Amino acid sequence: MQVDVLEAPRKAIEPGTVEANIGNTPLLKLRLLDAELREGVQVFAKAEHLNPGGSVKDRAALSMIIEGERSGKLKPGMTILDATSGNTGIAYAMIGASRGYTVKVCLPKNASLPRKRILRSYGVEIVETDPMLLTDGSQLVAREIFTNDPDKYFYPDQYNNDANWLAHYDTTANEIWEQTGGRITHFVTGLGTTGTFVGVVRRLRELNPKLKAVAVQPESPLNGIEGLKHLATAIVPGIYDASLVAETLEVTTEDALLMTGKLAREEGLLVGPSSGANVFAAGLVGSSLREPAVVVTVLCDGGERYLSD
Repeated sequence: MQVDVLEAPRKAIEPGTVEANIGNTPLLKLRLLDAELREGVQVFAKAEHLNPGGSVKDRAALSMIIEGERSGKLKPGMTILDATSGNTGIAYAMIGASRGYTVKVCLPKNASLPRKRILRSYGVEIVETDPMLLTDGSQLVAREIFTNDPDKYFYPDQYNNDANWLAHYDTTANEIWEQTGGRITHFVTGLGTTGTFVGVVRRLRELNPKLKAVAVQPESPLNGIEGLKHLATAIVPGIYDASLVAETLEVTTEDALLMTGKLAREEGLLVGPSSGANVFAAGLVGSSLREPAVVVTVLCDGGERYLSD
């Protein structure tokens, strides 16, 4: 599929602010998988939980806010409104506080308690939505709120906003390319808004047309892997491009949580369940390879926001 790449949003960011410290995260070698890999196969993880807001969503939130300002859709005095499973909302809250905006988010009622506490600490207004409808239900509520008062709200609509994937096209992918010395052969990550997957793969495919992109999903609609979507039963994000997917792996909640625990105890990485799902899937990919390869996945967020689970 041929895609016209928009010019990535640009606006001066004041040095020393939280926005100025988003991105440029480390790439970590995952030693706990070494025993399962043939010689010459390496698995790395992009440590996105080390962003100032604690997740990969900092990049997309910043991109969407700056694009909103550039386009004139986001003006002083407006409230940023969106649906979220938690992390993008936290990123909006952090950046909104820094740039002078209030934030309102719609998220499933069963979202983790620490996430809600973080949001409230930033002064965010939370609208809890039907937990059985997951983030699909949150999207429907957010759209209704925006439709009823469009002059009050800036609604980025992260599931359908090109500035989401452009953040990763412009930054995350290029960082991975530089950090692997251009040796990356496989990129493995979960699908939520799909922005990370779409942006990284589009850019890396330009740099290496042979790159294999593996998408990760929960094995069922009702699962304990917050932030990931079971696309077969969910509202498919408008920014998603299925033509980029070479392979899809489904991960159980149990396997994701077991790997999350191993990452903490064996690598010193306290991360969330979606990170566990990503690493579990990356291990499956790496162990299947017979030739030298460099597999990269993503540590999406920190584990502190799941300690109530």
